[in-house]
Amino acid sequence: MSKEIIKSDDYKIFITQIKNRIQSSQIKAAISVNQEMLKLYWFIGSEIVKKQETSHWGDGFLKQISVDLKKEFPDMKGFSVRNLELMRKWYRYWIQRDEIAKQVVSQLDHAPIFQIPWGHNILIVRKSNSIKEALFYASKTIENNWSRNVLLNQIDSNLYERQGKSISNFDKHLPAKDSDLAKEILKDPYNFDFLTMHEKYNERELEKALVADITNFLLELGEGFSYVGKQYKLTVDNEDFYIDLLFYHIKLHSYVVIELKTGQFRPEYTGKLNFYVSAVDGILKTEKDNPTIGILICKEKSKTIVEYALKDISKPIGVSEYELTRHLPDEYKNALPTIEQIERELGDGDE
Repeated sequence: MSKEIIKSDDYKIFITQIKNRIQSSQIKAAISVNQEMLKLYWFIGSEIVKKQETSHWGDGFLKQISVDLKKEFPDMKGFSVRNLELMRKWYRYWIQRDEIAKQVVSQLDHAPIFQIPWGHNILIVRKSNSIKEALFYASKTIENNWSRNVLLNQIDSNLYERQGKSISNFDKHLPAKDSDLAKEILKDPYNFDFLTMHEKYNERELEKALVADITNFLLELGEGFSYVGKQYKLTVDNEDFYIDLLFYHIKLHSYVVIELKTGQFRPEYTGKLNFYVSAVDGILKTEKDNPTIGILICKEKSKTIVEYALKDISKPIGVSEYELTRHLPDEYKNALPTIEQIERELGDGDE
């Protein structure tokens, strides 16, 4: 950074404007620390971009800004050269010539990007492939109060691409509003990589493993699911039937029946699930509850076969696949306990 630029009236006016804005932001920060900080970062990023577009100052300009701001505001963090670069990148990302980005920028006071922490913002900008995807993760962070680690896991598991991708008949059997929400809660595929399973496992073992790690399972299912029970018994005409997993969805106000299949989808699975959903409607559902929903999660499926199987089903059902990393490096295989060993150690008495 040349001494001529530092001494120029243009630079002095520029740095004074930023200093004045910081002082104003410090006063407002007592009311809303995070939002005011983000608005300040937006202002600094925008001013840097505009100034570099109209001047011949290079990136050495950022080093000088960092020095001056740290000197003027020694008790404030965030004025490193790296963070100034991130402010510039963040601002540039959201002023792209994209209709969604324009809508966000036009309503900055209410935009999701000003309601989540700075670290979340940078992670989203770095990881998202589009403005629409970035806005999705920002909104989900607010809705679910995700920590940065949870947000990272959701992005790395490609939640944006998986959300609402399940095949269902919800449009046919649920009111439009409920159908849209029901489709949003489904994923395809579900990511069960948090489980460690042996090479050959059946539905009951998969079910037990998911329940044993119910925290991660609920996180993968998404916001709103409340666990009711596994192998939930329903008695119909003096005969007992057992649902793999039963949940209640708080936002939908509906029971959710989940059946697990470790192989390929077969048409007869939907008939059995349809029966379970009907039974829950008849036995558990109250007048305050909305219709029960069924979710079949299988290892593989044919889109065409699923669509035919659901065509004449009377209850709202969705069908998804799941992914599971089963093959571990040889050096780890013998070191990790099997599901059966874990169950014995925990003294699982559910037999």
